[in-house]
Amino acid sequence: MNKKIKAVCIAKALGLLDEPLQRKFWVHPLNVNREKSLRFSLFFENLRKYPDKYFDYYRMSITSFDELLEYIREYITKKNMSFRNAISVEERLTATLRFLSTGTSFGALQFDFFIAQNTIGEIVKETCAILWMVLQPKEMPEPSKEKWVEIANTFYEKNNFPNCLEAIDGKHIRCKGPNNSGSLYFSYKKYFSIVLMVIADANLCFIAIDVGAYGKEGDSNVFKESCFGKKLYSNQFQLPELANLPNTNENPQPFVFIKAIPRT
Repeated sequence: MNKKIKAVCIAKALGLLDEPLQRKFWVHPLNVNREKSLRFSLFFENLRKYPDKYFDYYRMSITSFDELLEYIREYITKKNMSFRNAISVEERLTATLRFLSTGTSFGALQFDFFIAQNTIGEIVKETCAILWMVLQPKEMPEPSKEKWVEIANTFYEKNNFPNCLEAIDGKHIRCKGPNNSGSLYFSYKKYFSIVLMVIADANLCFIAIDVGAYGKEGDSNVFKESCFGKKLYSNQFQLPELANLPNTNENPQPFVFIKAIPRT
């Protein structure tokens, strides 16, 4: 009996026995006239008349936006329902790009688009996942042996550094400390963060990224535990064989990855 009473007390404390909250609105009064007003459609079409302002707002050109939209259109197109129309693909991508480029919260974006905050969050998360799914194979494919050699040649031409394949560095992205996470996300910079690990070529183009490591982790450990690092340490990449350094004909040397040092 004591166990049952204890279980009931715990459930009550967690709110599991409370009556479910009644939803006040299906559509909030602020958003009722969103479709009829054509607010986004009019804004979108008018902004396209001014390429410079378009670039300021989207952080990309009209051509780039249209190209990106065509890549993902089939994946983010939703069917209209009998009681409401689906949010357009243009508006879905726009909301996502505004979130990514400005860091504006979902709560603030709901007033820009007259879309509920939770819906904005779902749109951004879904669209980001689709962008990665579609663009990663196009923009960050796994390099072939020929590509590795090309990257090394560019490093030598631009930086006078032979046999160099990639530059690696981590960036701490400030965040709120997750509940019950202890010091996992607390970095040496004295704030909570997650780590963005980047592997870039001589043209500063990303070859691979790793996002989400604990802020307390050092760059070497983050790299070792990343998908890229695990493949590298298990010899799964088609790296070039040893090669002679410039102006030498013997004692070939391996190709290397370097740790980037930020400019001060």
